[in-house]
Amino acid sequence: MNKEELIKRLEDIEWEDFEVKEAKNEIPKNSWETVSAFSNTSGGWLIFGVKKIGMAYEIVGVENPEKITHDFTTILLNGEKFNKRIEVMSKKYAFSEGIVLAFKIPCKQKIDKPVFFNSQNNTFIRTAGGNQRATQEEINSMFRSSSFEVKDCEQTKFLISDLDEQTTHQYRNYFASVNPGHRFIGISDPEFLEKIGAVIDGKVTYAGLLVFGKIESLMRTVPNYRIEYLEVPGTSYSDAKVRYNHRISSEKNLFSTFFDIYEQLSRKIDIPFSVKGGFRDDDPPHLQALREALVNLLMHTDYFSHGNPRIRIFNDRYEFFNPGGLPKDLEYILKENYSQPRNPSIAKMFRLVRLSENIGSGFDKMISGWKKHYTMQPFIDGGFDRYSISFPRGISGSTSTKNGIETSTKTVDYSVYTSRKKSAEQEIIHILRHNPHFTAREISVKMGLSVQGVRYHLVNLKKKGLLERKGGRKKGLWEIKRNKGNIERGGQPL
Repeated sequence: MNKEELIKRLEDIEWEDFEVKEAKNEIPKNSWETVSAFSNTSGGWLIFGVKKIGMAYEIVGVENPEKITHDFTTILLNGEKFNKRIEVMSKKYAFSEGIVLAFKIPCKQKIDKPVFFNSQNNTFIRTAGGNQRATQEEINSMFRSSSFEVKDCEQTKFLISDLDEQTTHQYRNYFASVNPGHRFIGISDPEFLEKIGAVIDGKVTYAGLLVFGKIESLMRTVPNYRIEYLEVPGTSYSDAKVRYNHRISSEKNLFSTFFDIYEQLSRKIDIPFSVKGGFRDDDPPHLQALREALVNLLMHTDYFSHGNPRIRIFNDRYEFFNPGGLPKDLEYILKENYSQPRNPSIAKMFRLVRLSENIGSGFDKMISGWKKHYTMQPFIDGGFDRYSISFPRGISGSTSTKNGIETSTKTVDYSVYTSRKKSAEQEIIHILRHNPHFTAREISVKMGLSVQGVRYHLVNLKKKGLLERKGGRKKGLWEIKRNKGNIERGGQPL
């Protein structure tokens, strides 16, 4: 963090990985709570020499910066106050008001958690921008999980050049679409990747590698990396004529894998026709439940275990298997809607583009969404080193068999709904106005519409002369023909 970034941080009160202390003459006693909280959560910056007044910050400076730096780092390294040795990175900034000290507290691996000072009762975690004393159950959970290593917020040996440039641009386009006007939109790729935790001080984190990495870089670092998607024509392997009739065995990064699997998964779900807010509702709760389950799997998988995350579609259920235990007992998670991702940095990256629930564990959304459509509850099973969730496939209409898998005949014929096409076309124009680089797949996820449906409307828009494709499939963009005023949104021409 350089001086300019520090100033920007002081102007932003929403950071969860940033806390200031006045520390004019000595180390504040409540600094130890912050050190414990950052170490047990996702790391962060502890700043000395800044005073918070209401919603504003005032630089007051540290009177003896050398002594405070020495005393602070020595306490963290000598192992007398804390149960774990904590190595910090320190920086000093000179302002006209005085010297400001910054200490980067690292995120500890799960094998080193919980981190506490003086006694186990002084174990803290970071929630909603503040420190909170951990409950005994939370402390026990850390001990139970200490056999696993949390690597997603740690640095690797790789550089930004080891990340897939196309994936990075697709992610940024998606980010801009769901966060219009956000101050991250105009910054460079290296700055953006640093902001979201994909890169730290020029080195790619494990989260950055998993979400954006090139295949060869991923396979060198995570040898067992693979995400499986299987469609099994039966209720089990024993009654299936073939082991599977469709398979995705993805070694691509997580962001690309999400779209590959979600596109295929959404084809298997019954989406009845309905209208919501004047637009066709192609994102019903039961489809949202499956999307949440897919993202939940990608966020919580233990990528360094010997198992692989797996999605299997049988004739009677959708099954998501995750190698990696739940952070707490399932009963507690469901009761409190508790969220503690195994890979918090990966979770943050998916939540920034709103592909995952921002509040709670996501299980409530999966369960309620599925029950609303099928009146049947998903089955969740957990263990020390794995958990799974199965969605029973209800029949909400007549069915037919396609490629050995039962599917509902209540599929949508877009050509029938000529009176509804205008709403979908309005939404597509609106999306492409903000992000002309969006692909049909990205539009489909944002709208909750199938890829085939999006392509149908894109063809119609091109035929009407309202939309034109410039360049190739990968690097091209959509150009909106502004001389046409017959597509409107909210009564106003787009």
